[in-house]
Amino acid sequence: MIEIIQAYQTLFPFRHETTTLISLEQLEVSIRIELLDELTHPRVRKNSAEKLQIAYERIEKSNLNNLLKMQLKQVYGDVFKTVNTF
Repeated sequence: MIEIIQAYQTLFPFRHETTTLISLEQLEVSIRIELLDELTHPRVRKNSAEKLQIAYERIEKSNLNNLLKMQLKQVYGDVFKTVNTF
């Protein structure tokens, strides 16, 4: 679990909340905010599917090992399912 949080912190080192993440629940909240694009002005927000795709691409292009990539993408996918109730 700590490795997943550290992987997320590696991908997003300049986000304020990443330095204080200590639990999976906090990580999920941070990802939820990202997927819902809550920190962006409403007129320029992207939908959560676009944000998920951007995150997946960033993860794949990173230098993380394949296991961490898979685990981090799983967390993103799980959070995505909770924010999209189609």
